Amino acid sequence: MPALTRPSAVRFSHLAGLLAAALLATVSAQAATTLQMTTEYPASSMPGLGVSTFAAQVKEKSHGNIVIDTSFDASKGYKSADMVDAVQARKVDAADAFAGGLANKYPIFGVSSLPFLADSLGKARALRNAARPVYERFLAAHGQKLLYTTPWPPSGIWSKGPIKTVADLQALSIRTYDDVSQATMTRAGAKASNISFADAMPRLASGEVNAVLSSGDGGAGRKLWQYLTYFTEVNYAMPLSIATMNLDAYRALDAKDRKAVDEAAAATEAEQWKRMEGRLEENRANMRKNGVTIDSRVPAPVQEALRKAASGALAEWQAKTGADGKAILDRYKAK
Repeated sequence: MPALTRPSAVRFSHLAGLLAAALLATVSAQAATTLQMTTEYPASSMPGLGVSTFAAQVKEKSHGNIVIDTSFDASKGYKSADMVDAVQARKVDAADAFAGGLANKYPIFGVSSLPFLADSLGKARALRNAARPVYERFLAAHGQKLLYTTPWPPSGIWSKGPIKTVADLQALSIRTYDDVSQATMTRAGAKASNISFADAMPRLASGEVNAVLSSGDGGAGRKLWQYLTYFTEVNYAMPLSIATMNLDAYRALDAKDRKAVDEAAAATEAEQWKRMEGRLEENRANMRKNGVTIDSRVPAPVQEALRKAASGALAEWQAKTGADGKAILDRYKAK
């Protein structure tokens, strides 16, 4: 009799094993945490690449326990200026924001966009290091944590024609990216509007705007060459984008997954700054391929007019930011 029942027992044991495996797989799938992360920039831009890199790193380091659901091109309805508030309210769990856009409401983020303060990758990194403690403290007070930073290539002027004279500069109706750049371009004699990148494109199409202050990277991502076929490398600034995460979302993770997020953020930041080393030439090649004339020899009168227009920007920013601004500049100068 035992010999007759053994096959049934084996089949039952096999079935039980299959059910247990299926149950385990279901539990594992249910255990995965999905977090929403957004940016107003295209997936091909430096911030977009940062978001994708972070998502991949989080998936790898958490062994699939965390999934970052990414979105680009302001598809969630949030521009950079909105991101700190959106993350604090947990309308999204995490976001990448252009620091200049944040500075319109929170001036402390404007330091990386100050004209002619950091015009090389080394200086931009030193300024980022000087600002990081202030950024971390500010974001913590707004219910979130700094994940990583992304550098932009130097900002230049996209235009319909070459900028050879001060009169050419003053003929621009230019999109700028923060209050400081709007004031600087206005003092230089141009008609300047402080608007987000997402809002700039329809104004270019309508002819309301005929120039854009941006890097080749942002322009390449948005295909500015459809409207503007000249890029003047004035090296206005090397601004940052800031990636941040809601603290409640972070603290809801277990210790292993929080560590995975931290490691993913550190790896993403290292990759973004390394990526920038070759990005400038890549952007130039892409721009030239699409018919953009790049002028790296800015006429002295034009450069002088811009620097004169920018001369009060640092003092004005420091007046707005008080002790925090002074601390950043003191650390930067000490490097």
